[in-house]
Amino acid sequence: MDGRLKGKVALITGGGTGLGASFAKRFVAEGAKVVITGRRKELLEKVAGGLPADSVLVFQGDVSEFEQAKAMVDATIKFGGKIDILVNNAGIDPAGTVVEIPVEQWKKIIDINLTGPFLMMKAAIPAMIDNGGGSIVNIASLAGLRCIPAMPGYTASKSGLIGLSQATALDYGAQNVRVNVVCPGPIRTEMLEHSMGDLAKAIGTDTTGALNTLTKFLPLKRPAGPDEVAGAVVFLASDDASFVTGTTIVVDGGACVVDPCGAAVSSSGQNWGGGK
Repeated sequence: MDGRLKGKVALITGGGTGLGASFAKRFVAEGAKVVITGRRKELLEKVAGGLPADSVLVFQGDVSEFEQAKAMVDATIKFGGKIDILVNNAGIDPAGTVVEIPVEQWKKIIDINLTGPFLMMKAAIPAMIDNGGGSIVNIASLAGLRCIPAMPGYTASKSGLIGLSQATALDYGAQNVRVNVVCPGPIRTEMLEHSMGDLAKAIGTDTTGALNTLTKFLPLKRPAGPDEVAGAVVFLASDDASFVTGTTIVVDGGACVVDPCGAAVSSSGQNWGGGK
């Protein structure tokens, strides 16, 4: 049976680690040719080394620079003859409250997490239109719908990305360019494990213990693996989602349905309102 992306050509930013690497592997398994981009070439080459040589191209670049964004799209078209799919996955998540975070750090977060997808879409959409349409999947975060303490830059960039995606879906739907968002919750990637370092120290445990604390109120009681997000991205990228645009799919283990006050009460062994 052919994969859902057979004959498609995809460009995935941030493809050297975590979610991006998982997406690349899954896309190739589903029949696509893939270009993976990022700032660290050695990581991209490591991912590419595990895939068939004719299925993947490595292209080093920075999504926050428009000329480099255009070069990524051009390389994709040269490699596959067209661009059907763009996955904007590159991102960073430095912490710091509004008072604490340096202005330059704020600008860097916005440049990569929000301006980057804008520039990539600006470069890719004309080529998609020339080819009869395409699918753009922007990777935001549960933080784009909820707030994470002491991370206003990340939260603002991801909520902004959701709005940008919806506006772009509205503007280019008539040209058969679909734009959707995936909002992952806690996914066990290098980025999340790095973020858990301070929590682990504070509660006297290791990374696994910190992740257990982070996810204990989730209905599924665990973080996801990167592959568990890839399925949602493949769906939105594929023709199975041909009438889906401007939407946000949340892949969070049920986190968005949890009332933190109720969860705190339940964790103490009590029922809300003292009922039995």
